[in-house]
Amino acid sequence: MYEKDGEKYFVVDSHMHYWQAGPETWVPGAEHYAKGWIECFHAYQGLAPAETHWPIEKFMSYTEDDLMKDVFQNGYVDVAVFQPTYLTEWYKDGFNTTERNAALGEKHPGKFIANTRWDPREGEDGLKKLAENVERYGSKGVKLYTAEWREGSRGWTLKDPAAYKYLEACRDLGIVNIHVHKGPTIWPLDKDAFDVSDIDHAATDFPELNFIVEHVGLPRIEDFCFMATQEPNVYAGLSVVIGGLMHARPKFFAKVMGELLFWVGEDKMTFGSDYGIWEPKWQVEGFVDWDYPSDEFSDYPRVTTATKKKILGLNAAKLYGIEVPAEFQLDSGEGTPAAREDAALVESQ
Repeated sequence: MYEKDGEKYFVVDSHMHYWQAGPETWVPGAEHYAKGWIECFHAYQGLAPAETHWPIEKFMSYTEDDLMKDVFQNGYVDVAVFQPTYLTEWYKDGFNTTERNAALGEKHPGKFIANTRWDPREGEDGLKKLAENVERYGSKGVKLYTAEWREGSRGWTLKDPAAYKYLEACRDLGIVNIHVHKGPTIWPLDKDAFDVSDIDHAATDFPELNFIVEHVGLPRIEDFCFMATQEPNVYAGLSVVIGGLMHARPKFFAKVMGELLFWVGEDKMTFGSDYGIWEPKWQVEGFVDWDYPSDEFSDYPRVTTATKKKILGLNAAKLYGIEVPAEFQLDSGEGTPAAREDAALVESQ
């Protein structure tokens, strides 16, 4: 919970991680890929305020104590959603797995939601594992990495018939939130494998699912916005947008936020810190204080306290069925968090 000027904000960090990436975890023969991946991640941390930067040794192997302090004690987060990333071709036990995340969640009841993942190239075995994870961990969402390498393949698309089998399984298993990494690449993955066009196909064909596009398709922000405004079940995940742009590129951040607010709407945007790339504390504080920097952005929708409350927690809470205490709820007339109807254009004021 964050409080500023008498306003209370319920904070849901809907995109964060608990990885292990030290040299002892690297797959023999693939060490240069594992090393390059985590060093690229670490370079992104340089976009945050200097006082929040970590040495690479801590970044590779931050601890449970680090996470609990940074996210909950200092970071104002009420509930955090784990988003796994496996990368088993480079990391022996996986980079950031459902099992590792869920084990931490079991130690801290009520603090975490453990999402799982799938990869259509795993066929029937993957479908069985997905069902097992839902039964064991109660996952309501998945995180998908369409550019992940596997046995010589350097990516896949949600348009594949094999992917549709998994989306059908999600629907049948009660998984409603499909988080898809569609944003800046991490070496050595291919940028084009993160193109947002396959979201358009899947969202149309699976209207009962919510597609949360993490990192909003950056650098393809226009492509994402024009697609998301016509697909009522497509949401904008702001991980990387806030952490990567708010401090380092404030004018570009204002443009991206303005485009998202105009085309997608404040009811369909979710906060994610992308911990441990960035800590949530400075992101929450900075976003609550944020407004457009000049009249140059006057044709975008205005940002209100209600806007920030929805984005920082109320939208994600609605998507995940998280109970929000009455003191954090919006007043009547301030809109409905996570409302799909907000795909329509928003009027400027």
